[in-house]
Amino acid sequence: MASQVITLVGVLLGAMTSFFATSLAERAKFRQTLATRWDERKLDTYIEYISSVKEANRAARRTLEARERGEDTAELLGEMEAAEARRSILFEGLMLLGDEAATETADVVNERLWALLRCARDPAGAPADVRRQLSLSIIETLCELQKAARVDLTIGKSVRAGHPADSTT
Repeated sequence: MASQVITLVGVLLGAMTSFFATSLAERAKFRQTLATRWDERKLDTYIEYISSVKEANRAARRTLEARERGEDTAELLGEMEAAEARRSILFEGLMLLGDEAATETADVVNERLWALLRCARDPAGAPADVRRQLSLSIIETLCELQKAARVDLTIGKSVRAGHPADSTT
């Protein structure tokens, strides 16, 4: 009788151990899946936002160049405003998903883009060298945003235990 009880206790202990080990493994797998899903959304958000800034930058430059040639800029201004509206919407997603460094850099990108857009909206415009400098400063800040996004997504670094990217709460 005692051997049967010991056997039964052993089976129960093994079942409980197996249950807890499986539960822990499934919980870790779920956390990893959740983290991966958010990283995918973050990556998409960063790509879309940066693309929209480049689109607005190009639209502003085309508008300014058309104005210099004496062409009608009404249609180009409409394209520029549409690109700016898209960028504005995408910025909200970046604010929700991006880390602090990326969102602060995106704020600087916005300020520099707005300065260029003001030049494009103003019929008097700004000198060509000022516009060129504004456009280059946007591109430089976008490079900084890309670096911040890479850090946020832990791209190019091995994931270490205890690294903030590992914690999913």
